[in-house]
Amino acid sequence: HLMKEVVDEDGTSRMHCMRTIHAEQNAICQAAKHGIPLKGSTLYCKMEPCRVCAMLIISVGITKVIAKKKYHAAQETRDMFRQAGVELAVVEDEVEQYSGQ
Repeated sequence: HLMKEVVDEDGTSRMHCMRTIHAEQNAICQAAKHGIPLKGSTLYCKMEPCRVCAMLIISVGITKVIAKKKYHAAQETRDMFRQAGVELAVVEDEVEQYSGQ
């Protein structure tokens, strides 16, 4: 991994791997590679998507996202989904914990 420290506007910092793509990005790329349309589809993921993944999800026309857990930095995603009409359902009302968070 090539880890980079990212500092948010509120001063909190987190580590982000610069060499990998997120599972949501990979799923969208694989669908495009194999000619699978995503308009109106549902995406299932481990936690709420990040802002960049949310932009891709909206752009390709996915209309529903079901996440197992919350993501600690997902407020912007929630706002974007609400504005774009993407339904977001979180199964467990807890934040996903992982190293470098």
